[in-house]
Amino acid sequence: MSRISKLVLAALAVAGFAKGADAACGKVTIAEMTWASAAVATHVEDIILSTGYGCQSEIVPGDTVPTVTSMTEKGEPDVAPEIWINSAREVVEKAVDEGRLKIAGEILSDGGEEGWWVPDYVIEENPDLTTLQAVLKRRDLFPDKEEPGMGRFYTCPAGWACEIINNNLYKAYGLKDAGFTLFNPGSGEGLAGAIAGAYERRQPIFAYYWAPTALLGQYPMVKLGGMTHDMESWSCTTDKDCADPKPNMYPKSVVMTVVTSNFAEAAPEAFEFVSRVSWSNKFLNSLLAWKDENQATPRETAEYFLKNHEDMWSAWVTADVAAKVKAAL
Repeated sequence: MSRISKLVLAALAVAGFAKGADAACGKVTIAEMTWASAAVATHVEDIILSTGYGCQSEIVPGDTVPTVTSMTEKGEPDVAPEIWINSAREVVEKAVDEGRLKIAGEILSDGGEEGWWVPDYVIEENPDLTTLQAVLKRRDLFPDKEEPGMGRFYTCPAGWACEIINNNLYKAYGLKDAGFTLFNPGSGEGLAGAIAGAYERRQPIFAYYWAPTALLGQYPMVKLGGMTHDMESWSCTTDKDCADPKPNMYPKSVVMTVVTSNFAEAAPEAFEFVSRVSWSNKFLNSLLAWKDENQATPRETAEYFLKNHEDMWSAWVTADVAAKVKAAL
């Protein structure tokens, strides 16, 4: 069992199921990350905290590394509903050891997955292209229109933790020598749009992505092999100043809710609630697919979830809190 998993179990063991929401909650700031699953989780928690627990809940913008750093150094925001721990493991563990942060629980019950992908039809037409090494020999299949003769790898937008990791893996696996550019799509929407656009035209594309997402449910992709995770060199892989990155790959991700210790101590009932928020990849994929199909905002998706999946979220709270949330909806 990993150290992070032990910290999660310890946090859950310490907290008993609160009997109510009578204690003052006060002001609570919640980080809204730039990807859909995290944004929806933020709005679900915002609605329940404000209507069910009487918190003065406020949503603030966030991204993995800046948010964890701010929580550690400044004590805010109070809650980060979806932190992919592989991107910030050392910072989180150090802050937990120092008593600044607490791991509330695993919001994604079966873990997250990150990697480098190509569309399934590319594999159907080229059965040998299941590994990174094979793809690097076929830059002609993944042309960079702005760099004639070069292939293109779509990386993460600036500010995302995976941007640092992909930069180091780009060097470690020799993508530049193989004739591939490292293309920044500008935003999460830009990356998703590039994959969707290529898929709908049945064009090859070579890109980073992650699950759970509606995108990979709508546009099946194959994660490339030939890349293995090495824990010993992983810390350098996640360091923007890594001098000599080694071949590596994203491990299966523990995806958790992280809170400040001040929040956990000041609002124990609210902390108990956020500790219990958890859903599976399969469910979240379907929820995000509904969001995309209906062009819904994170707020609208959260309201849809609360109105249509009471059986799930009511298990996260007490009966009196559930009644307050239902009345507010």
